[in-house]
This record gives sequence, structure tokens and C-alpha cells, in this order.
Amino acid sequence: MGTQEIFENTRKLLEKHNQGHLLAFWEQLSDQQKEAFLGQVVALDFARLEDYWPNLARNGVSATVGGDFTAAPSYGPVPADAEQRDKYARARNVGAELISAGKVAAFVVAGGQATRLGFDGPKGNFPISPVKNKTLFQIFAEFIAATGEKYHTVCPWYIMTSPLNHTDTREIFEANDYYGLDGKNVFMFQQGTLPNFDFEGKILLATKDRIACSPDGHGGSLTALYRSGAIEDMKKRGIEYVSYFQVDNPLLNIFDPLFVGLHVLDGAEMSSKALLKTGPKERVGNFCLVDGKVTVIEYSDLPDELAQKRNADGSLVFELGSIALHIINTSFIEKLNSEAGLSLPLHRAVKKIPHINDRGELVAPAEPNGIKLESFVFDALPLASNSLILQTLRSEEFAPVKNATGVDNAETARKMIAARAAAWLETAGVPLPRKPDGSADCTIEIAPSFALEKDDVKAKLDRLPDIKPKDNVYLS
Repeated sequence: MGTQEIFENTRKLLEKHNQGHLLAFWEQLSDQQKEAFLGQVVALDFARLEDYWPNLARNGVSATVGGDFTAAPSYGPVPADAEQRDKYARARNVGAELISAGKVAAFVVAGGQATRLGFDGPKGNFPISPVKNKTLFQIFAEFIAATGEKYHTVCPWYIMTSPLNHTDTREIFEANDYYGLDGKNVFMFQQGTLPNFDFEGKILLATKDRIACSPDGHGGSLTALYRSGAIEDMKKRGIEYVSYFQVDNPLLNIFDPLFVGLHVLDGAEMSSKALLKTGPKERVGNFCLVDGKVTVIEYSDLPDELAQKRNADGSLVFELGSIALHIINTSFIEKLNSEAGLSLPLHRAVKKIPHINDRGELVAPAEPNGIKLESFVFDALPLASNSLILQTLRSEEFAPVKNATGVDNAETARKMIAARAAAWLETAGVPLPRKPDGSADCTIEIAPSFALEKDDVKAKLDRLPDIKPKDNVYLS
């Protein structure tokens, strides 16, 4: 098929879907630009986008709550009774065996930039540890390396970047010699993108030869894992489970044997960790059961009457918040990417989107002017044959680094890292200087090589210094 014939077919396709304006500058493009631009158009999933457009973009509806809707059950952070205590012990053993056997891989979603933190570059390169100022990437890499040492295994690391930061991320890892990891066990790939729209449903142009696009959200990770060859690489390595996390949380436990073990014992395909919410409208997703399936409803989509609803003891009915920590079966990801294809719901975000106007002039809007679409990984939960939720403690596993000031800021995360380290030491019987308000009068950073969890500290007591007020202590 010649270029002209391809062009005519593309023109008809665009006009059919009310997007003919995308060819406004066609005659000004070089042959190479024309070929690349046609490739972008062909890659657009018009049927999917048009299916969502009437409600999602025009009416501002990104999710609906319906069906049989109740609170989701969960495992507590500690066993509730003797029977559950036995199950937790079995689960830890099962999880530890699977980690030791190399059946579990780490997977981080790291496509974001650190713009909101006032930092230039990938968010994973943001320095956050309280004493050594290690970056998020370094903290995760050291955790993965320490897990390999503890369990005498290799823990591969899969990293999803975006077109915004892929090259920078790769260069950062190469410049840091992969933070001591073997580069053969670090698999990087890019997530997909979705076009940006104006408020009338017209796709915006970034330049005369390029559609304005944005990363397709963390839900795109499940497609990107498959298309990139990451799942195929996992199959060759014998990996059966993926520990999914997002790049902005330095406090998480990437390889939690209890979480892995419960997931396997319950025959789950995709499982989640949760926290008790700080209040009805905390900006986290809400775990619910919709028609018997574990489902996450965004805080902005949960009706106020449900968000405020309380049990007889005063606790919130919908008290479990999502913190983007999951165990996912590789076979489940393959199933989602089968012949039918994976099509998670799209959610909208109203944003300021730079673009060119009909005269070819660059517009940098001062106010929101369009819509970006993205999918969320938790929307795969209802598709799983079984799914469990394990509660964890905020002080142990959730210190998101999202903003320079205000909620979830970097300084709060640093304090939480140090506070957890202090708590681990005190649990092991180590006396610490305290301020009048009860907080530790010292700053402690525990490297993963020293302890991956609080029980690991007990075997290292002979390596601890005498900790005095105002000390900065780094344990490795």
C-alpha cells in the first residue's frame, strides 16, 4: 500500500471519528514526518476512546458506584486468634520459600517526574533518606540486594518508566553501576501513552507532526509488562509472582513473606495491602466489595454518605485505604493480555495541556484547557478470580513522597523513615534518647543491609553504637 493510499485511509478514519483537524498541517511535513505521524494515528484505539467519551469527558463521570456494594474484608496486621496465628506462620514459611526459590520479582512503576517536589528529573532519583540522603532508586535497589542476600537468591527488578523519563532513568542507573545490582537482572521498559483532548473531544496536537499524549497511568503497567517482553523474561526465570509498588514510597516492604504466603494460600490472582484511613475523605482509594468482587473506589468517586458511614463502634464502614502495594500472578497478567486484550476503565484528569492551535502557534495555557486519560492498576482487582487484602501499619509501610509542602511531603517522609528505625531499635530493647514530646532525640537510618524488617535487628545488637541525644546514626 502506497503512502498516498495510507493517507487517504487515515483521512477517512479521522473524519469518521471527528478528528480530521489532525491533518491540518500535513502538507508542511517532510516525508519522514508524515510516515511517523501516520504511525501515531494508526496506533490510536478510536473505538475504546469513543466508548468512554460521552460520560467520561463531556459529563465528567470517571466511575460509578452500583451493584451490591459493601465494605471489603481483610486480614489484620496481626493475627486475630489462634487459628489465624497458625495461618500467618504457615504463610510466612510459604512466602519465604517462594522468595528463596526466585519465584517473586520486584516491579516498580517509575514513570513520574519530581516536578511537584521542586526537583528536576525522575522521581526515583529524588534524595530522601534522613542521614545518607539516598535516592528512592538507591533505597529500593539496596532492599532488593539485601533480600537476595537474606534468602540466598536472585531477585530480578522490573522498572516501568515513561517517555518522559526513560532515557534519564537508564542513564542514572548506568552512572550508579545499578547501585550494586547485576544489570542483567534489571529490566527497564516504557509504559504506553494516551492522547490528550480539548473539552469538545478533539485530540490536541503537541506539534504539527506529533499528537499531544500523556502516559496511560499505572494501569498501563499490566499491558506494558506483556508487550515489553517483561512477562516472557519472567517466565524464562521461573517467576510466578510480581511484587508491585510505586516509586514514591520509601517505607515499603518489597518482599514481604507474609503477604506473598497469604496470597498463595488463598489462591489469589491479585492481592493488596491496605491501611486504616485517617478520615472519611483521605485521598486514597477505598477498598469495597462490589457484587462480591474486591474493588477500589477513588476517594473522589465514593459518595459522601458512604464515605461518612460508620459502624456501631464509631469506626468507618469503608475504612480501608489503598496504598498501591500488590502481589500479582504473572499468569493473571498473561490472562488479561489474552486474545480479548486488556481494557481497563479510563479515568479523566482536567489539566493544563500545552498544544498548538489551528494556526500552528504553541499555546501554553494558564488555566486547565483539556483532559488527560489514564487507567488505574487497581481496576484489575475485580477481574481476579480471588483477591485478598492484608492490612499493614502506616508507620511501617507508607510514607509517600508527593509534594514539596503540605500533605505527603518529603520532610514528613524523612521523619517517618527515622521514626520507624527508632521504633525497630526500641522493639529490640535498645534505649534511645527521647524529646519531651516522646519522639526520638536522634536521627536514625537503617540500611536494608542491616535489617529488612524489625525482627532482623535482634541479631545485630552487638553492632550498635551508644546513641546519644542529637546523634545522626547510620546502620549498615
